[in-house]
Amino acid sequence: MKAAVVVFPGSNREGDMARALTQATGRQPSMLWHADHELPAGTDLVVLPGGFSYGDYLRCGAIAGRAAIMDAVRAHAARGGLVLGVCNGFQILCESGLLPGVLMRNANLRFVCRMQHLKVERNDTAFTRQYAKGQTIEVCIAHGEGNYEADDPTIDRLEGEGLVAFRYCDSAGNVGGEANPNGSRNDIAGIYSEGRNVLGLMPHPENLIDALVGGTDGRGLFESLASAA
Repeated sequence: MKAAVVVFPGSNREGDMARALTQATGRQPSMLWHADHELPAGTDLVVLPGGFSYGDYLRCGAIAGRAAIMDAVRAHAARGGLVLGVCNGFQILCESGLLPGVLMRNANLRFVCRMQHLKVERNDTAFTRQYAKGQTIEVCIAHGEGNYEADDPTIDRLEGEGLVAFRYCDSAGNVGGEANPNGSRNDIAGIYSEGRNVLGLMPHPENLIDALVGGTDGRGLFESLASAA
């Protein structure tokens, strides 16, 4: 698996992401700058990490979605290449047109930072093969704009075509109610593109790969990507 991590002004999770990818694949990813125009030859996976790109000016991910490197990311996705956007990366994927919908202010208008359970909706994608369908995993969240919204036809399409990747749930796997930390529509924590080669995910699996820092449930996503190669 040859991976590349894109760094924008204001990114702050690129180091965590690089460590998770290196642990899973045995190979350090390339680190790209937002002003670059090309991906390294042979890139299998492009990752947009968390943070506050461009200080979240205008809208979260709005400027980053129009950065020079994103033309190459869109072309990579169009060829069937894998793309992962986490937290701010999810926002960038929506703003760049790679995923539908938008990430809005949390329903309680507060930044939320805590451990969070997720339900794995399907395990037949490059991102989830090391999980079981319906499995409950625990990762973490840290965001102020994680409230996923889209119009009714888009939500119907995501649900009907099985493009919801993860949902917020409690420790028993129950979806809804207080288990939803931000008001996200249908408790959506992550979605796939139509070809299921692009994943946008609000929680941070890269921070839960080592038992010393609270758990290893995030490791399955990166091991799935490594095995997909």
